[in-house]
Amino acid sequence: MRSERRGLACALTIGGLDPGGGAGIVADLRAFAAAGAFGCAAVALTTVQSTAGMRSARYASPRDVVSQAEEVLRSQRVRAVKVGALGSRRNVQAVARLLARHAGVPAIVDVPMRPTRGRALLLSGDALAAVERDLLPRATLVTVNLVEAEALLGERVRTVGEARDAARRLSDTGARAVLVKGGHMAGPRAIDVLAVDGEVIELGAARLRVDPTHGTGCTFASLIAGRLAVRDAGRRGVGRDDLVLAIRWAKRIHHAALARSVDVGRGMRAIVF
Repeated sequence: MRSERRGLACALTIGGLDPGGGAGIVADLRAFAAAGAFGCAAVALTTVQSTAGMRSARYASPRDVVSQAEEVLRSQRVRAVKVGALGSRRNVQAVARLLARHAGVPAIVDVPMRPTRGRALLLSGDALAAVERDLLPRATLVTVNLVEAEALLGERVRTVGEARDAARRLSDTGARAVLVKGGHMAGPRAIDVLAVDGEVIELGAARLRVDPTHGTGCTFASLIAGRLAVRDAGRRGVGRDDLVLAIRWAKRIHHAALARSVDVGRGMRAIVF
């Protein structure tokens, strides 16, 4: 009897290339694999960086970014998209239009603005308004740290209560769900705040005392995207419970990986699975 071949779900990242491998699309692909998805990548910017920090960034053209992504979306079984560093305002707008054309594919939007170390920008100064106006409304889930939430809202976000308010306000952009990460807050527990379908949920974990680690935000968002790709492999649409379960799974896997981060050279540590 002939065995039936099952196709593997793909997850596509659109973001920046970190030659050191700690962050950006290289870290995204490791996270996709950890979730059981086949990883694909479109490069929106290239950088000169390592675990010691980022020295420079060069943005790709919107046409090149979209062409890369559209080819994969056209030919492969993409069940989730993760959006990372995009660089320019035109790239933000182009990716927003891309997501609109593929609205049936869940999109996890995690757009870093500055590297953990280094002065080069992962998002140009004139692109922030386009992120809020054009990109966030296309997101199934937006993930932001406290600094990014403050930049988008123009107000202080330092406590769990302020994170709850920030998640609600950012969900007003039209994003399906918003996760404000609490890694930079004080206290014995790291509390992430999720606003989804009008509800606010707190997700806590014991705060780890670890050395500076590269690519934590990239990896977390990509674990969520990879998990959604696998869960949605045989059907359309992502329900609220699917999303919450994927976030809880990613938080657990990310927390364990962060606790065993590795030294791969000078500077920051890296996450492996």
